[in-house]
Amino acid sequence: MALERSAQLLAQIRAALHAGGGWLPFDAYMQQALYAPGLGYYTGQAGQFGDFGSDSDFVTAPELSPLFGRTLAAQVAQVLQHAGLDTVVEFGAGSGKLAAQVLGELDRLGCAPRQYAIVEVSGALKHRQMDTLRSAVPHLAERAHWWRALPDRFEAVVIGNEVLDAMPVKLLARHETGWMERGVAQEGDDLVFADHPSGLQPPTPEAHALPLGSVTEIHPQALGFVRTLADRLTRGVALFIDYGFPQHEYYHPQRHMGTLRAHYRHRALDEVLLWPGLADITAHVDFTAVALAAQDAGLDVLGYTSQANFLMNCGLLDLVAAAFAEGPAPRAPSSSAAVCSPLTPPGGSHYLRQTAAVNKLLGESEMGELFKVIALGRGVSVPLRGFTRGDRTHTL
Repeated sequence: MALERSAQLLAQIRAALHAGGGWLPFDAYMQQALYAPGLGYYTGQAGQFGDFGSDSDFVTAPELSPLFGRTLAAQVAQVLQHAGLDTVVEFGAGSGKLAAQVLGELDRLGCAPRQYAIVEVSGALKHRQMDTLRSAVPHLAERAHWWRALPDRFEAVVIGNEVLDAMPVKLLARHETGWMERGVAQEGDDLVFADHPSGLQPPTPEAHALPLGSVTEIHPQALGFVRTLADRLTRGVALFIDYGFPQHEYYHPQRHMGTLRAHYRHRALDEVLLWPGLADITAHVDFTAVALAAQDAGLDVLGYTSQANFLMNCGLLDLVAAAFAEGPAPRAPSSSAAVCSPLTPPGGSHYLRQTAAVNKLLGESEMGELFKVIALGRGVSVPLRGFTRGDRTHTL
């Protein structure tokens, strides 16, 4: 079934190649591979998200631990209460676990929003999100609404966890004659990369200094999305959490082959043209470009820091301590008596899983440093809790 869907998508891509004279810009290919109706990676299936060992392709923070969403909710609650807002908007809600975690914690804090809106392009994922919310927070599920697009004007706290990295990018390759745009062509039965002159240039002197043979990305769709958000968000804060760098790191010589990767069954692949529609395709975020686009469109940059700093500022360690004090949820005894290892007390596996997840969320060699959080806003003056220590806005 999956290979059949990929074959159908490949036929569409070949038709687009024919219509384009045998060449497609890479962002057009990536758009098809991820978002072609009913066939793309995010529009044709609903099983991408999950823990290691599951039938999934990658793990996101809400899948690792419910403490991620609960901690993020502390920042959301601060803005909702300070600004008197009653709407939260989440882009690309995945399995729905983050929505359930945030809604549940906001309810516990006494500030559950009137509306939790999810902007989702995938019908399959929408149904999975509905099921997750009905199971995890049934008393709040009716507050969830699904938007196909943003309204012309709205006030809200906006959340985007691993959204910007999935927006199609353009590729540039440096030749002796200058920079050329990298796209996709067909060679026999195979899709291959091919470079064409286009006039596009990388955005910084550091990028221009990359050696011959270098390949890098630029992000017109992500920046266009930020501008659209700025045009329509009349009051509120947008929090984007993703892996990426400021420009002086993004275009560092050590990344002279760019950051583009495919993800399939928890493996990162360099062969991004493999199995269109079945493998995720991502590129790291250029946070400097995001901040500049936001400022040019009238939004304020309210903070920028590592995921580890943000989560600790928002009280993750307090939630960990409380979770450990409560212990694991009680479970019915099995028909055969369980035998505990003398080295592992009852519930010990629960604590080990919690600790491993938190270490991954905070670890410098894991998600804690690679992932960053940027806050953009309009009409909100309160210093945001998540950036009280370790704010790196000056590095953008």
